[in-house]
Amino acid sequence: MKLNTERLELIPLTPSQLRLWCSDLTALEQELCCTYEAEPMEGIFLEIVKGQADITDNDQDNYLWHTFWFLVRKSDRVVVGAADFKDIPDDNCEVEIGYGLGKEHEHKGYMTEAVRTMCDWALSQENVKHVTAETEADGTGSQNILKRCGFSLNRSGETLWWRL
Repeated sequence: MKLNTERLELIPLTPSQLRLWCSDLTALEQELCCTYEAEPMEGIFLEIVKGQADITDNDQDNYLWHTFWFLVRKSDRVVVGAADFKDIPDDNCEVEIGYGLGKEHEHKGYMTEAVRTMCDWALSQENVKHVTAETEADGTGSQNILKRCGFSLNRSGETLWWRL
């Protein structure tokens, strides 16, 4: 399964592709016929992806909710970013979305396209009524993406929580 926007192809990584992303980016680029220019695979981000790979291995029936989706620019097959749903929908029929772009691809509308399309897909699933997202209080770029996608501020504290 893949999703498409005007400029992007959104590709959910299989469990084996998640592992390649953590261990052999060149092999993953070859498999997907793409060039990776998204967030560097290091530090806490690498640990998060490794954790999601473990979860995906153990719940392959729900891998679309656990995996990361590559945002591949159609014009040149460059991976500009990645997004994910952080878990299966909860008892309140809510699912949280997260996302990030490579620095050189910010402020070009890619993430707004991707978030809008992924949220549309999520809300079309029978067990999802709301999509949530968390931003830093000073994360105006991420907050603007959410506002453009129709999210409203739901809770504030050390971080801000948004809901669609």
